[in-house]
Amino acid sequence: MVEISSPMSPVVLRYAGSLYELAVGSRCVDSVGKQLANIAEMLEMSADLRSLVSSSAFSSDVQFRAINALLEKSGADTGKGGGLLVGNFLRVVAKGQRLSLLAEMIAAFHHLAAKARGEETADVVCAHALDKAQEKELKTVLSKQIGKDVDLRVTVDPAILGGLIVRVGSQQIDTSLRTRLSSLKIALKEVG
Repeated sequence: MVEISSPMSPVVLRYAGSLYELAVGSRCVDSVGKQLANIAEMLEMSADLRSLVSSSAFSSDVQFRAINALLEKSGADTGKGGGLLVGNFLRVVAKGQRLSLLAEMIAAFHHLAAKARGEETADVVCAHALDKAQEKELKTVLSKQIGKDVDLRVTVDPAILGGLIVRVGSQQIDTSLRTRLSSLKIALKEVG
């Protein structure tokens, strides 16, 4: 099994690792990754779907039927391009009552695929969405800094007010306005 050094739970890693190895064996890692990205986008866009997968109020049978309907509607369960792998994976996750961990499993799969390609994943938190040019520039700067290709995972959090928080592996660079203001507040308390 492919190893990953991350604070993810063993359950998440076991499921994501199994799917990754099946995708490698079927030579469809990129296709599975794209389909998982589409599912992650659906989760992000639909509050009802997020509620379905995260709530223990729904039985595994209800979740299983909903996943089947989602797969049928999205056409993701086709036999070509790893669709059958993704469909079966989602059914196994639903039957195992692990849908609440689906977003983490998808992130772990992408991490494994990036690591196998020799890429490093950078988690970026910003106050406002980055445009394509900003993402490209940030990717270039980070790639030069760490000596590897970098895959960005961008999250928008208006609470940081401005700037960026970039986490690559165990290193973190925090240039957020919120952190700067907190530092200034502490410095002013020490002076006064």
